[in-house]
Amino acid sequence: MKFTQYYLDCLSQASYLIADETTGVAAVVDPRRDIQTYLDDAEVDGLDIRYVIETHFHADFLSGHLELAEATGAEIVFGQAAQAEFPIRRVRTGERIALGDPDTGVVLEFRETPGHTPESISVVVWEHGDDEEPHGVLTGDTLFIGDVGRPDLLASVGVTADELARSLHVSLHEQLMSLPDDTKVFPAHGAGSACGKNLSTETVSTIGEQRGTNYALAPMDVDEFIRVVTEGQSSAPGYFGFNAGLNKADRELLDTEPPRALSLDEVLGAQADGAVVIDTRDSADFARGHLAGSINVGLDGRFAEYVGTVVTPGTPIVIVADPGGESEAKLRLARIGFDEIVGALDGGPAQLAERPETAQQASRLSVPALDDRLEHADVQLIDVRNPGETALGVIPGASAVPLAELRGVAADLDLERPTVVYCAGGYRSSAGASLLRSLGATDVSDLLGGYGAWAQAHAAAG
Repeated sequence: MKFTQYYLDCLSQASYLIADETTGVAAVVDPRRDIQTYLDDAEVDGLDIRYVIETHFHADFLSGHLELAEATGAEIVFGQAAQAEFPIRRVRTGERIALGDPDTGVVLEFRETPGHTPESISVVVWEHGDDEEPHGVLTGDTLFIGDVGRPDLLASVGVTADELARSLHVSLHEQLMSLPDDTKVFPAHGAGSACGKNLSTETVSTIGEQRGTNYALAPMDVDEFIRVVTEGQSSAPGYFGFNAGLNKADRELLDTEPPRALSLDEVLGAQADGAVVIDTRDSADFARGHLAGSINVGLDGRFAEYVGTVVTPGTPIVIVADPGGESEAKLRLARIGFDEIVGALDGGPAQLAERPETAQQASRLSVPALDDRLEHADVQLIDVRNPGETALGVIPGASAVPLAELRGVAADLDLERPTVVYCAGGYRSSAGASLLRSLGATDVSDLLGGYGAWAQAHAAAG
């Protein structure tokens, strides 16, 4: 058996290629949209990708099932409850696909595991079809390492979090915990994903390890399970519903062309017509000078996720990046289905130096400067961290508004009032502060070092 895990750090997303080396027949599970890595590996090893398996309709990224099916002719496989706009094969619990000989070759067995979504499945991997115990199980977003899939993401489209959580409890205990303890667990996500709240940085575990260490699998009745799993979840980024819909749709395939080079006047024209300018530099460079009205989401972080948090899906986007970063930014946005890329500023931010009237600087406060402002001015202080973070402490007087909710509540804020935005370390606060400036706020700063710097300084001060 050939078994490869592909882990995409910027989205905390795992996909898998599984093949029977005797027959060369392969399957790819939960592929990302840029599929070339799977195609390259298959070519090197002489593999024929015949199946594209989706454990569910993903919300946090745009999957590559259509791209792989177009490139290879592979059959697209979903759980029995899936409804899609393109041809799919639906599988039930107990159904198997043999990649090789059904007894001596690699076999994939399906188990319906609803809970994160109604159509969720897990894929049990048998190195030999007649083995007494399986090699592992691909758990999608049903079981993570240290957590389970959140059941609340579909509450707005006709399925309640309570209903999904009850299904999740059954799926975990009857379908997954019934597997032998030595069965390896391969999830679809790791730490940083908004699909759970307590995900480990590890990318493989075992059923036995999870049985003994995963808080959501501790002995408890179903009502207690629902409470502990649903409390403290982060606000879902606004693009999640958009991606879930796109993953069901017969949509356009990935455009691999580099973004069109735009003059500064073309960028200003696009901005005037409603495009959002996303500046991908780090927050320090952005603060020193950027196009007025642009939003800072650094390419060195969870770029696509946070663009999807602060930009409404379908909005035209102009990219500002240091030379060479434009194509990477476009690709990472395409991974969440943000394809409305007008272009990128030709020559990058250096072009702004020639037109200083188009640029502005951003205010960033040190902890002592923030303390001084809080003492002497009427400041609107906004904490854009998630609930699990703010539960550990906030700066006194701060309003907790997770970044995913900031655009939606901006109309309720006083945009004329001096405002300071902070997060854990400074990445999200730069995005939040620049978002408020783009919406018309006149005096917005963000806190250098975030809550961590504030807490350390005040602990040292006693």
